[in-house]
Amino acid sequence: MTSNSLPGTALVTGASSGIGATYADRLARRGYDLILVARNRERLDAAAERLARDHGVKVDVLAADLTQHEDVLRVEARLRSDAAITMFVNNAGMGSGSALKDETDLDLLDRMVAVNVVAANRLAIAAVQAFLARDRGTIVNTASVVALSPHFFNGTYSASKSFVLTFTESLAGELQGTNVRLQAVLPGLTRTEIFERAGGSVDALDPEKVMDVSDLVDAALAGLDQGELITIPSLADAGLYDGYIAARDALGPHLSLRKPAARYGVTDAASDAA
Repeated sequence: MTSNSLPGTALVTGASSGIGATYADRLARRGYDLILVARNRERLDAAAERLARDHGVKVDVLAADLTQHEDVLRVEARLRSDAAITMFVNNAGMGSGSALKDETDLDLLDRMVAVNVVAANRLAIAAVQAFLARDRGTIVNTASVVALSPHFFNGTYSASKSFVLTFTESLAGELQGTNVRLQAVLPGLTRTEIFERAGGSVDALDPEKVMDVSDLVDAALAGLDQGELITIPSLADAGLYDGYIAARDALGPHLSLRKPAARYGVTDAASDAA
């Protein structure tokens, strides 16, 4: 077996619980060695011991708080320097259940943007550059369905996940023709600890709308295997998303023109004034 046929190493952020921990388990089952990144070193060590024992893979831990720039730089350095890394699961994130009109902790929102946007952006770009140099690699960015329906959730959180989606789509265009693959995963409501951390409870939600985290990650990996750029695990009819993209593309020829649209009634007035 050649070195290029081996899975290599996956670096997973937010790996101590929820979606990230499930990705770590599923990728270990696929034969990936792992680098687990999260704030809680104790939980990381316990996860590393379990994954190495259960799946016979090598597991390293990197304790890092991605609200802190110095810690982001340490993760970036590992992505760039470790030639064994072939997959980056860009999953770390924060949420808030408060409406912005009621939110009193603006520092929390700053930390959310630091993790969901600033760190996610920097680490993904570092991974792209490293993978291009290695001529292979896969990046999975965790977004959210609120990127498509922003009015259903906290505005800062929704905007941060819209960034992840748009960033992934744009970057995929840049990477066409290379051996670097991209995927954005858009979870809906998922049974993880993020609700408790945001001050709510997943048990208060309609159980028919809440997906088990194992099902979510299994579907996301199936989408990756099928070559999807955008994976919405709960979407049964892929044609609905294709229709959304087609409608968006139809706007393209109308988004930047020399004169304002006639419906605003300003073009003739401007000409008369001249």
